[in-house]
Amino acid sequence: MKKIMGGLIAIVLIEIAIFILVGNIIGVFNTLLLILLTSIIGITIAKKQGIQSVQNIRNSIAEGMPPGVAMIDTFMIFIGGALLALPGFLTDLIGFAFIFSFTRKLFKPMIYYWLRKKLKNGQVFIIHR
Repeated sequence: MKKIMGGLIAIVLIEIAIFILVGNIIGVFNTLLLILLTSIIGITIAKKQGIQSVQNIRNSIAEGMPPGVAMIDTFMIFIGGALLALPGFLTDLIGFAFIFSFTRKLFKPMIYYWLRKKLKNGQVFIIHR
């Protein structure tokens, strides 16, 4: 819990510093406009990708295949969309990285490692019906 709170505080401080730097370079109004524009574009892309990802889950289930990879993609797109909805340049950068499939591939090994670790420790389990 301390790590999460520390991370959130660090992100907020970094975002404030970036706001100040960008505001000094391009102006306050342009900075606010840029933040709004990246959020709108990002949320629109996240919505399209999310709908497609949910469809991939449905297709996997219909084919009798486990939807694990599609679920991880959907989760990452959801987190990316949530980060894009937050005002800030750092959160937008991370959000865009989670939304686009070519950059999402970079994060998947870390998520697989985390899931394997949780499965091994018994913190996550899979129910078979």
